[in-house]
Amino acid sequence: MKKFLVSSIAIVFAALSCSVYAQDFTAAAEKSIHSVVYIQCIHHKITTYYEDFFSNDFWGSFFGGNPFSMFSSPEPQKKVYTYPTAGSGVIVSKDGYIVTNNHVVADADSVTVTLNDRRQYNAVIVGTDAFNDLAVIRIEADNLVPITYGNSDEVKVGHWVLAVGNPFNLTSTVTAGIVSAKARNINILSSNSSAENLTSFIQTDAAMNPGNSGGALVNMQGELIGINAAIASNTGSYAGYSFAIPVNIARKVVNDIIRYGYTQRASAGFETCEIDSKLKNEKHIQGNEGLYVMSVVENGAAYKAGIKEGDIVKTINAKKVNTNSELSEILTQMSPEETITAEIERNNSLQSKQIKLLDQKTTEQLEETQASKGTVSAQGARIRPLSQKEQNQYNIQGGLLVVKVEGGAFKNQRIKEGLIIIGIDNKSNLDMNDAVALSKKKGRTLIQGFYPQSQSMVAFVINL
Repeated sequence: MKKFLVSSIAIVFAALSCSVYAQDFTAAAEKSIHSVVYIQCIHHKITTYYEDFFSNDFWGSFFGGNPFSMFSSPEPQKKVYTYPTAGSGVIVSKDGYIVTNNHVVADADSVTVTLNDRRQYNAVIVGTDAFNDLAVIRIEADNLVPITYGNSDEVKVGHWVLAVGNPFNLTSTVTAGIVSAKARNINILSSNSSAENLTSFIQTDAAMNPGNSGGALVNMQGELIGINAAIASNTGSYAGYSFAIPVNIARKVVNDIIRYGYTQRASAGFETCEIDSKLKNEKHIQGNEGLYVMSVVENGAAYKAGIKEGDIVKTINAKKVNTNSELSEILTQMSPEETITAEIERNNSLQSKQIKLLDQKTTEQLEETQASKGTVSAQGARIRPLSQKEQNQYNIQGGLLVVKVEGGAFKNQRIKEGLIIIGIDNKSNLDMNDAVALSKKKGRTLIQGFYPQSQSMVAFVINL
């Protein structure tokens, strides 16, 4: 009897559990599905080609045309190719603003939006943000159902989520899964390995496929917590890993684009790296938490706040930061002129610093000014050490950049501006001392490096 009672209770709880989950999924789907739209784009691409040997012009040269015209260079011809693309979008306001991915609408000549009730409208592109892979479009329509914003900071690993979109042109599709990871750094949104992109995503195992891009990732209350952006797959179809842009970032980008026409990017003006066992041993760091400050931009935001190289950033606005992705997610939500509170560790003691953020372009200008001060004239070229940011970008340690070629041995060997020198006579990890030494060097010298555009290694033997 006791065994029967326990089994019965278990069955009842299982049934109740299934009922609760079914009701939760239903409510979230019904609340969000009318806010997700189907986006179709038409692109026109102009290509150049040449008439072939048996073109009309060729035969015309024998029948009344110029008999020598076949020997002249043919005129290039232009042809327009038209091709469609598709994706999803999320209605964020009653007056027709829709957020989607930049890669869904980039370079589109026309954009058509189909609502969940099958009404169809032409859309205009309000603004795009390639860095965050977001775009805002707008339609003129009545009775729109904007989605309710959630808070991606409150999302936890293990939470149930729904992905709402239009995969494979199948409109209004809902899939379920859990949050697998947060602040995930991926490198699959850009074909250029050196390009900067958003580095903080919500990872989920909710099934997504081509066409889901720009759709909604919602929680069990039907609130928007992310914009679906990418899948990790060797086949192009779902393979268990999907990624969404956190809604706190998307909301900031949408507001900026609507208000300014572009995204205002804030910068703290320092470069950090994550603490691993190698760095701990090299820098004698106690503990594993925080981010190590590798460099500070002179006269930048962190510099003015008193942040120094070697500091360890423990928290930003009371949030722990142990990865660059976590730091990136916080800063991407901020605007220039806003102030953040950074708790740092210096000499085993904690300090609080108020950092007034600068515009990203201002920081980049300061970086260029700082870099130009550190150039060395060597063998007819101006050379400077790579910044820590550039070293991270190219995944190398040390290195020199050829800023300008004016003459001398570098020009004789046709070395061009932009060369990244990673070796001189097989010595690596180059710094300012190596640049100075190169300016005084005599005899045959081996220069090894690469041009960022090609990433291919090149070598030059120059006589100094």
